Amino acid sequence: MATERVIVIGASAGGLVALRSLVSRLRADLAAPVLIAMHVAHDHRSLLPGILTRAGELPAREAEDGEPLARGRVYVAKPGCHMLIQDHKICLSNGPKENGFRPSIDVLFRSAAYHLGPAVIGVVLSGSLDDGSSGLYAIKRMGGTAVVQDPAEAEYGSMPLSALSRVAIDHKLSAEAIGALLNELAVQAPASKTANADQYRKQLQADVAISANDSAFKMGIMDYGQPTRYTCPSCFGVLFKIDEGESQRFRCHTGHGFSLASLLEEQRAHIEDRLWQGLESLQENIALLTATASRLRELGEHGPAEEFERKIVEANELADKLRGLALDEVRSDAPAE
Repeated sequence: MATERVIVIGASAGGLVALRSLVSRLRADLAAPVLIAMHVAHDHRSLLPGILTRAGELPAREAEDGEPLARGRVYVAKPGCHMLIQDHKICLSNGPKENGFRPSIDVLFRSAAYHLGPAVIGVVLSGSLDDGSSGLYAIKRMGGTAVVQDPAEAEYGSMPLSALSRVAIDHKLSAEAIGALLNELAVQAPASKTANADQYRKQLQADVAISANDSAFKMGIMDYGQPTRYTCPSCFGVLFKIDEGESQRFRCHTGHGFSLASLLEEQRAHIEDRLWQGLESLQENIALLTATASRLRELGEHGPAEEFERKIVEANELADKLRGLALDEVRSDAPAE
């Protein structure tokens, strides 16, 4: 049975507390299904369904592929899988990661916007960086309702702040107040379709298909994205820039997707890895130089030995600089709030 309204929620760092507060205010007769994408490690079993079931009156469960949406149920994305909506059913996918995550909030939100348009209520809760902003933009473009947790209340305010800066938000509230609001929004009739919704829906179709595991190349990424000089941190393919209002995001020809913030974060992580790799290579070089200089001393070749010892000093100085740079990267790696 098709539902009138559908609620999609995204959370990341600090999101568990917010989700528990929100779910605690949802009534048992909620007139909409609730789908939740939260960033979790792909190799960990999610405890979220049990936690949310105990937090409120609605039963929460891990989503199953092909499962029909039902009112008054909470569906939680499986670790390591995107969760999408298709024909009022849940679709699970191992498609390319978005912003480094699977499940991705943007993937869930875009699929809901594409298939259900104005019927969608999108909620962004606590989290680092900006996953969810692009998806909430899609929901709003298709006539849906955009809700964010008040950044002042969120444990990590980056995701709500990003959404507020990029999307015309309808409601900014505490997590608990959002739960109460959702009971009311679920029984309200959806708004009318927005202007140019059909045109924007064509672009959404490609994004949703790519996340559902279709080929980004076959779906025409080269037609609706502009090629850049940048490479994908995941597969090193060419990145294409996609304009989204006043913001932009990126997708490679194999399908990996990035916001500007997540792309910068991934690039920084690669820089740190390369610094440590360079330090390891230098240390191996120092060990070889030391052994060679020692052997030359034993043979009485003092002139050549001194030359190798000079190179050891230079290599140690460079190693100290690389170590300092790598440690600076580590110290600056704290999650943005």
